[in-house]
Amino acid sequence: MISTNALELRAAARLLVKDVSVRINHGDRIGFVGRNGAGKSTLAKVLAGEIMPAGGVVTRTGKIGYLPQDPRTGEDQGNVIDRILSVRDLDQIAKRMRAVEEEMATSEGTALEKAMERYTRVEHEFSTAGGYAASAEAEAIASSLGVPNNLFDQQLSALSGGQRRRIELARILFSGAETLLLDEPTNHLDADSIIWLREYLSKYSGGLVIISHDVNLIETVVNKVFYIDGNRNVIDVYNMGWKHYLLQREQDEHRRKRERANAEKKAEILQKQGEKMRAKASKATAAQGMLRRAEKLRSSLEDVRVSDKVAKLRFPTPSPCGKTPLSGEELSKNYGSLEIFTDVSCVIDKGSRVVILGLNGAGKTTLLRILAGELESDTGKVEHGHGLKIGYYAQEHESLDFERTILENMMSATPDIAEPEARTTLGSFLFVGDDVHKPVKVLSGGERTRLALAVLVVSAANVLLLDEPTNNLDPASRAEILGALAEYQGSVIMVSHDEGAVQALKPERVILLPDGDEDLWKDEYFDLVSID
Repeated sequence: MISTNALELRAAARLLVKDVSVRINHGDRIGFVGRNGAGKSTLAKVLAGEIMPAGGVVTRTGKIGYLPQDPRTGEDQGNVIDRILSVRDLDQIAKRMRAVEEEMATSEGTALEKAMERYTRVEHEFSTAGGYAASAEAEAIASSLGVPNNLFDQQLSALSGGQRRRIELARILFSGAETLLLDEPTNHLDADSIIWLREYLSKYSGGLVIISHDVNLIETVVNKVFYIDGNRNVIDVYNMGWKHYLLQREQDEHRRKRERANAEKKAEILQKQGEKMRAKASKATAAQGMLRRAEKLRSSLEDVRVSDKVAKLRFPTPSPCGKTPLSGEELSKNYGSLEIFTDVSCVIDKGSRVVILGLNGAGKTTLLRILAGELESDTGKVEHGHGLKIGYYAQEHESLDFERTILENMMSATPDIAEPEARTTLGSFLFVGDDVHKPVKVLSGGERTRLALAVLVVSAANVLLLDEPTNNLDPASRAEILGALAEYQGSVIMVSHDEGAVQALKPERVILLPDGDEDLWKDEYFDLVSID
């Protein structure tokens, strides 16, 4: 159980919400909703105890499982199954068992007997802690989330960002926590895994908080909705499911507008009458009373929700380039003993649109990073054609310096840009005034996405490499990006689980990993996007 009293949240100096008092009890399945930057992820971090609130008190009882939005979290040492088991402190016992097993395999005589005795003791300890049943449960959860069995013994450092994300989610679900806080849990999941997750969470008996732009997940799972209003700096609590919430929210907005209109009309009448009476000395006291009543009426009104602003996104006008600005020949990549892909070749012509498809771990992000010059291939080479200018959007926002401010990131990415032009571009992406001086590390996932895209806009890139560009975006911002993508005149190579994004791109070709097969785009390939 988690409860708050008079909670206040801020992002740097900006107020997010104030005077928040809420409870998350067993059986509550709550969806946090609101625009990017409203404070959803910040609230989840505060509830999880990851950061301190600006004011107020948070009370926690029982074990809490928290999945942050940032995929660059969690340990990168050890193997997959040990990482999952570690949440119940079973990994160390499992390591001791493996060490004794190795000793038994190489020992003889008295040493062997002693090793067998130690194995019996360690195995009993493992079994008593629920080890075998727990291991089976951990493997079942991981498999349901799309982690193949052949990865269980792989080192975490050799895995893709998508695979790491699935493993961290499996770890949280396996934890047995009484309260789960899940920030964008469907990122990097395929269609089957999302369906399984919906079913799992809809039956979860503990407390649950979900932050997600996956409307189907929210609609299926939640029985309460907390709307974080970044304009009014409040949290509206709706003790109902998603569909009823949508109706109630609209009714609430109509009520606020109606009440404000009526009260303002009354206040205006009182104001005019008070000003007329104020001229007469005998009625001055009564006039002051009317004016005070008019002011009180206005100050007691609930704020009407201001229309949400949307970033005005347009991808850059591509700079001139040759017929074939980018190509790769016989590319391969391995991480230790794990082969990602081998002998992959591709040719990106001027204005072409290409989608890279493949299962998680097939090397989609790795191939983009190689083409972008962020990573060296083990074999083969990348050829840059005449006039090539790459714009790379990384799904984990690696292109951003988290310690620098928004404005500093923009200025360093495009050295020849003037500050007024940088501020103008940032303003179109909803970074206005002093917001540009906020460090990137305090931004939400959606805000970091907007900043990374803003950097692309001023780049004049003629080849865009886009890795999951719609992740973490609210529906309005996502729609804006898809519209911009449809109008871009340069070349695009994209990795995405989002069918809408692929549809907006209107791809001409597809590259299938890990084999590197290339084919003309057919609508049948849409089936592979969601199971990617």
